[in-house]
Order: sequence, then C-alpha cells, then structure tokens
Amino acid sequence: QVQLQESGPGLVKPSQTLSLTCTVSGGSITTNYYYWSWLRQPPGKGLEWMGAIDYSGATHSSPALKSRTSIFRDTSKNQFTLQLSSVRPEDTAVYYCARGKRFTGYHKDLNNSREYDGWGQGTQVTVSS
Repeated sequence: QVQLQESGPGLVKPSQTLSLTCTVSGGSITTNYYYWSWLRQPPGKGLEWMGAIDYSGATHSSPALKSRTSIFRDTSKNQFTLQLSSVRPEDTAVYYCARGKRFTGYHKDLNNSREYDGWGQGTQVTVSS
C-alpha cells in the first residue's frame, strides 16, 4: 500500500517561498498513470487542490495559484516538492500530498477527497511574521 509523508517548515514569514516535500513509499511516482497532488485546507474551510505532477513528469496547476506554484520531482528519491512563492497569512493551512489515479484535466472534483487513494497525514503551515 502506498504511503506518503509531507515534510517542511511549520512556520514561514510573509513574502517568503514555502517549500514542502512529499516522500512516497510502497509505490513509484513514475508508475502509469498516477498523478501526485498537493492540496491544502485552511482553518474553517474546505479542501483546495493546488497542483500536481503526473507519472510522466508533466505538471498541472490550479488556475488560482498557477502564478505562485511550482511542482517538481526527484525520481531517485521518489519525492515530489511544492514551492509556493510570496506567501501571505491566507496561505496558512494544513497541507497534504495525495495520489490520484489518472489526471484528466482541471475540474472541481480535484478538491474532493474521493479523487485520491493515498494521502499523507498532513502538515500544518502557518504564515506569520
């Protein structure tokens, strides 16, 4: 069974770049046709899909965050990384990495937990000076 684990700083200052890494075990991030997503849940709000990198290395981003997000991978370590630039207090959230079965384009169901069959436990990120 695939396992995912997020790692990164718990506190980031406004205007800095947040970098989070997801380490995957029990499955390869290059296996057809999975995609590997980043999602977040701000306090009191619903789940928000941020972006993904798929088995081929192609990246996909939420239109709302595209200008600030970058996702890349290290296949030798079976990891993928999210970078979110120019963070602000509204970016405070629990951040998750997750695995989906096949990326078919941006759609609102990407925000639905049922889209994913593997999850990290989540990591709290607070943006504050």
